[in-house]
Amino acid sequence: MTRTTTTGRNQALGAYGERVAAQRLCEGGMVLLDRNWRCDEGEIDLVLRDGCVLVVCEVKTRTTLDHGTPHEAITDAKLTRLRRLSVRWVEDHGVRPPETRVDLVAVLRPPKGPAHVEHVRGIG
Repeated sequence: MTRTTTTGRNQALGAYGERVAAQRLCEGGMVLLDRNWRCDEGEIDLVLRDGCVLVVCEVKTRTTLDHGTPHEAITDAKLTRLRRLSVRWVEDHGVRPPETRVDLVAVLRPPKGPAHVEHVRGIG
């Protein structure tokens, strides 16, 4: 398998996980504000509103747990970057939420059957 094929497959898997996560969170009452927002410091997968709380959501999608759980991919450095990105998003959009939270949606897509989705609020 070529690197291009692997990259394409990973991108498709990530896009799938983000769609599943956005749908699940919106069904739970959150409002999707932005998707795949980028700046020179990085990217936020999903930005949502949960009541008056601004939620920056990292989505991690896996097909197996061979290389660890989605939760293990969230390092202290990743959390620090997500917090910094949330400040940039707020500045760029001219909003002043009373509270900001970083969440994780872990999506496990097995070879057969529906995806298993876990929403972890306030990961950092």
